[in-house]
Amino acid sequence: MNEIAVIGAGAWGTALAIQAHRAGRSVTLWARDPARAAAIAASRANPHLPGIAVPAAIDVTATMPAAGLLLLAVPAQHLRGVAAGLPRDGAVLVCAKGVEIGSLRLPLETLAAVWPARPAGVLTGPNFAGEIARGLPAAAVIAGTDAPLRAAAIAALGSPAFRLYGNDDPVGAQVGGAAKNVVAIAAGAVIGAGLGENARAALVTRGLAEIARLATALGGRAATVSGLSGLGDLLLTCTGAGSRNFSLGVALGRGERLADILAGRGGVTEGVASAAALVARAASAGVVLPICTMVSRLVGGEISLAEAINGLLSRPTRDE
Repeated sequence: MNEIAVIGAGAWGTALAIQAHRAGRSVTLWARDPARAAAIAASRANPHLPGIAVPAAIDVTATMPAAGLLLLAVPAQHLRGVAAGLPRDGAVLVCAKGVEIGSLRLPLETLAAVWPARPAGVLTGPNFAGEIARGLPAAAVIAGTDAPLRAAAIAALGSPAFRLYGNDDPVGAQVGGAAKNVVAIAAGAVIGAGLGENARAALVTRGLAEIARLATALGGRAATVSGLSGLGDLLLTCTGAGSRNFSLGVALGRGERLADILAGRGGVTEGVASAAALVARAASAGVVLPICTMVSRLVGGEISLAEAINGLLSRPTRDE
């Protein structure tokens, strides 16, 4: 897997392309918009990663490339459409987090609906794109049931500062990646509303319990939720200033309107798009997610922030 194609030239896709180049691979970065591809190729910069140079050796194109390993780094809600245009050959690592609206599928399930039986895994974990692009120390998970693919992807993408771990529980890894975005909106709202660090700690802990319940109900393992793709990603997203989901929650907590917050953003805040789908997927498995449900109703305009807070605080007490 010396040749790697990164599909999606947002901040995350560009950071992954830089990391693959750092790992010694021949890299192509694909952008849907030809004008955007041309701009990145000419300036060797991506506006979503200010101050980061895109190495000259990375080929930036709007023509769908072929490679032994394809990194599908597009938002979960666009994954199906982009996946349909992938070349027939090459293993795929899905680098998106979320639940598809309508189908309620996790990313690998969406890919399988388009490309049945194709070798695939998911790359996930506590990673901010800017830090990966700068080469700061980080760890991530390659999750999938195909052991040779996991090993090959780790060898192709890993470097001393980007430590990769394998995991054969893609369901648990994907649930962690999807649900943490929703919980992070709640954590941000707690801070934005001035409810304090005690409240955030309690919410994040109970959010982790929700993630574990859903992961195990869908066939994943509780141990996975305790690892990088669960607890690790949740901690980063619920505390890091660079988290889009957390910062959106902070703005909601301060009383800003969701439409105004989203209008001022260039990137995707996946927790907003995935919240209702995540809750619906959980309901289909008989799992109740109180925190995620309140976030879904909040961003859906069904309740106010005060009503969401009161709804959680008034739940019956029980043993942990």
